[in-house]
Amino acid sequence: MVNPLRGDDLVTCPHRLVLERTGVPRDDVEESAEIAYRRSRAEEMRARVLTRMEDLGARRVRGRSDTLAALERGVEIILSPVLPDDVPGRRRAQSHALVRVGRRDDTYLYSPLLIRNIEFTDFSPTRFLDVSSLEGLTSRETAREGATPRSGPSIARSVVALAHATRVLESLGVADTLARVILVDRHERAWWWSLNDPPGSRLSWSAYDTAYEERRALLDALEEALPEPVSEPYWHRECPDCPYQSRCRDELLARDDVSLVQFTSRAHQDLFHHFGVHTRADLAALDPSRCDGPAARGEDPPLEHLLADTVEHVGDLIYRARSALSGGPLRKVAPDLLQCPRGEVEVDVDMESCEDRTYLWGARVRLARPVEGLAEGYVSVVSWDPLTAEVEAEVFARFWRWFDSVRHHAGMAGATFRAYCFWAQAEDGAMNRALGTLSDPDLRARVEHFRRRETGEWIDLHEVVSHQIQTDGPTGLKKLARAAGFDWRDESPSGEASLLWYRHATSDEPDAPWWRERLLAYNEDDCAATAALRDWLNGDARHLPSRDVWPPQ
Repeated sequence: MVNPLRGDDLVTCPHRLVLERTGVPRDDVEESAEIAYRRSRAEEMRARVLTRMEDLGARRVRGRSDTLAALERGVEIILSPVLPDDVPGRRRAQSHALVRVGRRDDTYLYSPLLIRNIEFTDFSPTRFLDVSSLEGLTSRETAREGATPRSGPSIARSVVALAHATRVLESLGVADTLARVILVDRHERAWWWSLNDPPGSRLSWSAYDTAYEERRALLDALEEALPEPVSEPYWHRECPDCPYQSRCRDELLARDDVSLVQFTSRAHQDLFHHFGVHTRADLAALDPSRCDGPAARGEDPPLEHLLADTVEHVGDLIYRARSALSGGPLRKVAPDLLQCPRGEVEVDVDMESCEDRTYLWGARVRLARPVEGLAEGYVSVVSWDPLTAEVEAEVFARFWRWFDSVRHHAGMAGATFRAYCFWAQAEDGAMNRALGTLSDPDLRARVEHFRRRETGEWIDLHEVVSHQIQTDGPTGLKKLARAAGFDWRDESPSGEASLLWYRHATSDEPDAPWWRERLLAYNEDDCAATAALRDWLNGDARHLPSRDVWPPQ
């Protein structure tokens, strides 16, 4: 079969797929150390889980004929299967295992299983998923747990790959009739769900079918050798690491392509073009206020309203385009409304984590007036021991004792107290994990009281900024703090890079202490960055142009 579609093909950029299939030379780009580290960690985790499953009785097969024989015999768990291609569907699929889930007449039925070094779910009080241990795979002994799948590229890629493998199993006549699939996360927990979930669910067939039809049409067009190009470049979330980025980037910038506002959907690109919106300038010239509400009686609906019916968050995309063309952030609110709450005792908090466990809590204290028992400066609580749930909890408990003492001293002095973080969802999640491990009701009560919105003590700076500042894309600390005039001491500061630094910092290498100091300095600068951003909101940011005045005056 020529050019079968693999699971990864369905989530990659369509234009990249065309370039790959037509043999266009790739950029000579070396994989970053951070990505290589993530890849190696994923491979280590996958090998560990496969070995454990084999120890539990799963059968490892060798090649396609061995896989087909195991399917026919009804082997309970088949490791490293090699499935035949679905020739009519032009599909080639891969899964890490196949789990026997039933039988139809003389045919055994299977569900595909993937192993991913990711955090797959968040707690949910209203939504539930089935989960089992690795030992429970053969018996299908699952428990209902309050959980909702996370969103993001790694989750979408996994769901599509499982759906792709299920279609190939269908072509062989051995797919589970309930379309159940399994994902094993980094905690070695096996999550089960059905692709027959309601359309629109992140875990259903709908996302897969759309991607498959689009990519299949591209391959068909390539084989027809049409005179016009079958695809054109557009901005995709893969762009920063794509081996064709130099080829596409200059073309996109030269034509001010509308996709540079980063909506990451070829369907949206086609819709914008259909309505005559080809550039960011075209988009910026639209009126966001006309996106909502019905058209006047007897009048055709405005273009903005038509777009809003088919493209999500059109108003925000218009403002993104304006920010990009302005060369910097814009104001969402009037100058006198642009501000961040202040305190007489201010603590900027940041944490560092590896694979969803937190090993470092850092904070920077700033005083508007002297307070007995308190001093300005940076404080860190860290552990370089193997990062277990117990170590994570102990680090937080030590940090909280210090943090609570700062609150106590502020209260005794009659000073207003404020603590700040950027993206409270991350800090709150780390607190919740630690509290769950510690099982200390008194500590939980004190933390929960501190985090109550009505106390005004715990301020999510991301939320503050999101309501007041317009940027040309996602609202990140690195971009905003630099707009505020702050910069990091490290030449390559990023959460991705810090994962690699942590690996060195916890190794037996002679320079491990240097890596530890680098992480502490990075964390201190993150704390300082939130302080700089707060000062900017209360000062120079008020001079930014308004996003609602276009073109700028």
